[in-house]
Amino acid sequence: MATWDFSKMKHHIFICNGSSCMRSGEEEVTQAIRNEISVQGADDLIHTTRTGCNGRCQDACVVIVYPDGTWYKNMDEQTAKELVRGLADGRVYNKHVSHYYKNGVFQRTEGTVSGKRKHVQ
Repeated sequence: MATWDFSKMKHHIFICNGSSCMRSGEEEVTQAIRNEISVQGADDLIHTTRTGCNGRCQDACVVIVYPDGTWYKNMDEQTAKELVRGLADGRVYNKHVSHYYKNGVFQRTEGTVSGKRKHVQ
């Protein structure tokens, strides 16, 4: 197992690989994120981790960025690349945001549905 040096890392991207996200193109999103990190030369700045289901199946494909705590919904290959470019350049990427962390709590953006999880078959 590789041991990563996180001393230069500024962002950790969690990529949902739950079944609903996988059926919605998450493998392509994962590869787009990882490829764009390499293209941007941001391997030391941005780390990625595939996760299981994050409980927001209605928002598939879900990508979460820490330490800022921003959750992104409906991600595709193009928006994934834009996200990485923004992070690499130190810009805020505010498209496709479903939840963000502010004042000690997660807040839902307008248009993001709350309620029970709807698993996509």
